[in-house]
Amino acid sequence: MRAIQYYGPGDVRLEEIPEPVVGPGQVKIKVAWCGICGSDLHLYHGALQGATPTATEPHPVTGETLPVGMGHEFSGTIVELGPNVDTARLSVGHNVTIEPAITCMQPSCPACSTHGTRNLCPRSAYIGISGRAGGLSEYVVVDQMLAHVLPAGTSLEVGAMMEPLAVGWHAVRKANFKTGNTALILGAGPVAILLLEVLKVFHPGWVGVSGRSKKRCELAEQHGASAVFNVRTAGVDVVAETLKATGQLGVDVVFDCGGNQTTMDTATAAVRRGGTIMNLAVWSTKPVVDMTTLFFKEVTFANSMAYADDHPEMLEALGQGRFGDLSSLITRRIPLEDFVEKGIKALIHEKDQHVERDYMSHQLSTWRTALAHVDAILRAREHGIPAYA
Repeated sequence: MRAIQYYGPGDVRLEEIPEPVVGPGQVKIKVAWCGICGSDLHLYHGALQGATPTATEPHPVTGETLPVGMGHEFSGTIVELGPNVDTARLSVGHNVTIEPAITCMQPSCPACSTHGTRNLCPRSAYIGISGRAGGLSEYVVVDQMLAHVLPAGTSLEVGAMMEPLAVGWHAVRKANFKTGNTALILGAGPVAILLLEVLKVFHPGWVGVSGRSKKRCELAEQHGASAVFNVRTAGVDVVAETLKATGQLGVDVVFDCGGNQTTMDTATAAVRRGGTIMNLAVWSTKPVVDMTTLFFKEVTFANSMAYADDHPEMLEALGQGRFGDLSSLITRRIPLEDFVEKGIKALIHEKDQHVERDYMSHQLSTWRTALAHVDAILRAREHGIPAYA
């Protein structure tokens, strides 16, 4: 089969490799669509320490060395079941989305043995980054627990968006967001727009979005933001406008998808007394935090990292029609052969011209402009903290 293989920084190849063989408790999937995200960009520029193996040192969870398959945002159709698969849940012909997080799953691991905290396993890895196949290939084999059946009527294109959508779902749930609550999203990239879609499921009272790209701000408007603030426009005061929209109270929750000093300061000023600041960003610098203001406002500051056991509830909401038209986020499709030139390099050099994401099946590719910072990931990994971009 054809597959995108990662050999090292700047060395990504489209190759013919053997089809994977299904094992006990596993399912074989014919890939339909797969996303390219910021992690793939970082892989192209330099391996992610702790997440990516080397040519001589295998990853401690996957046991694989380079090369490894790329791609972790993908969907497809089950074509074969291994022994001991739960046939009451999965069967040949099911369209599925893949949760790419791989963890140790040892009974002695507190994170893996507690519901909703698997993302905090210190030995976490990811399909398409650390090994265990990759969604940028024709077929993959995954453990059955990582395959989630898509609701009837959900396209496989939309199915490939479930991984980043789950990032937003996890953050909203962790923030205890309720119907009628108000929110401010700092950043207007792909995760932020999908976060906006998640917030709409919970019927918010008001949601503002702050961004730096004209096209992304326009996209936020199209997807139902109550107000959009382009901070590159002279005279735009996000805090003042947010306070005005909320009767000078501030919002219940600020979701920081930007991860810089400006967003930290904006969040501190725009959140209401007793509110919550929820960070989704991987930071490249250590911010200055105004603890005095946060103290007297009794603000809860929390973090949301990836997802954990969120897919079933999120997919149930999708099946109930509670999300908007997610397919409208698809703007471009490119051939697999052009993965580097029209995928990776286009994302690097033309990111301001792109609105949201491209897609790839085993012949087509998708990308999402969710850039994170390599040095922050490295620092996190060095301290045993799972970091994911």
